[in-house]
Amino acid sequence: MRDLGKLKLPEDVESGVLLTLEDRSSRPLNDKYSPSILTPDSSSSPRSPFRFDSMRSSGRRPPHYRPGYKKPRKRAVFKNGYCNVSATKVPHQRLRFLQDIFTTLVDAQWRWTLLVFALGFVSSWVLFGGLYWLISYTHGDLDENHLPPLQGDNNWTPCISNIYSFTSCFLFSLETQHTIGYGSRAMEEECPEAVFVMTLQSVHGVMVQAFLAGIVFAKMTRSKGRAQTLLFSKQAVISQRDGELCLMFRIGDMRKSHIIGANVRAQLIRAKVTGEREVMPQYRTELALTSDDCSSDVFFLWPQIVVHRIDERSPLYGYSAEDVLLERFEIVVVLEGTVESTGQTTQARTSYVNTEILWGHRFEQVLVYNADIESYEIDFSKFNEMVALETPRCSAKQLKECFKLPLRGRSCDPLVGPELRLSHVALESERINPQFLFPVFDRRRSRSSTEL
Repeated sequence: MRDLGKLKLPEDVESGVLLTLEDRSSRPLNDKYSPSILTPDSSSSPRSPFRFDSMRSSGRRPPHYRPGYKKPRKRAVFKNGYCNVSATKVPHQRLRFLQDIFTTLVDAQWRWTLLVFALGFVSSWVLFGGLYWLISYTHGDLDENHLPPLQGDNNWTPCISNIYSFTSCFLFSLETQHTIGYGSRAMEEECPEAVFVMTLQSVHGVMVQAFLAGIVFAKMTRSKGRAQTLLFSKQAVISQRDGELCLMFRIGDMRKSHIIGANVRAQLIRAKVTGEREVMPQYRTELALTSDDCSSDVFFLWPQIVVHRIDERSPLYGYSAEDVLLERFEIVVVLEGTVESTGQTTQARTSYVNTEILWGHRFEQVLVYNADIESYEIDFSKFNEMVALETPRCSAKQLKECFKLPLRGRSCDPLVGPELRLSHVALESERINPQFLFPVFDRRRSRSSTEL
């Protein structure tokens, strides 16, 4: 087992302090500065599950971090769902993006998409306007004696009637491509090349309009916007359910239109060293999820609490409250399904790092029945609210071994005594530290609360 006296908190803990476990264990458990993960200090920030007294800010030493400054964490997925991954040194990257220009423009920001949309039409008008001007110039329609006011006197037939300059050719190109047809300018039978260019512009205009309008339409109807109304709780919790430690987080949907076939997946990302001493810094492990007695397939009738039971198959089976605090890991959650109104597949993502997991809490109820309107109501103001619970601070593995022991091996009866101390019990060649003092899990109280 690790030497707890030599361990230190990571420097990127949200409170921005360093505090050894020796200093923490020397304080009484009920001290207001003790690192109680069960009941965090009320004056602490709600963004952090614990609060420590900074030792760097005492005396003449300046504080390690500025007040209010939060050092960024290394995380694969941000809270808003954006993946913190960028591609660099890709060979022929621009050429590959141009080969898939439609997806490139759909994924681009709106200002670039609208710029390409405008330039696509304007360049087409200018291109064919220049061709019409070139045809008129070579035919002699722009000579002073062949301008529209003198064409009748000189018995001159132009390629395009009422053409004076390049501006007139540009307007004729615009009117032709969008079939405006003011009636002042028209194509004559004098120049076959002009008729051919007008036919080519008609086909080209339809293709350009379909391509550019399709890009804007695809960008507006993307299911990415639907993911903004799918909610995840800001923090995850670990507490007991029916005597088992469970990792839980809440998901919800703000809209009345449902997500069809919604499915939730979660992966634990942490470092791992293989038997061949290969270091895998981003090793992923799938977490088994359930919602109540159902599978990970979610019917969004109301906000759901997704549960991962920490059992022998869970990678968190050996994690205690201290381990969750000290270890570096990230839990990536993915919610995907089909949008009922459009039939497109949408995906919402978030992640929880170790400092965003509260030990010994449960979520507040958000669903109530309003008898006046005879309907259920969801109070989203309580979506991220939690309630502290008495929860063992040891790991699920240690908790299971504890209940296997006879009552004489314990310092008190777990159904009667106020506390359970395992200070001299060896479990699988490991010895539980005396500071792992946790409240009693009352099985009778659990059964009665379940019946209610």
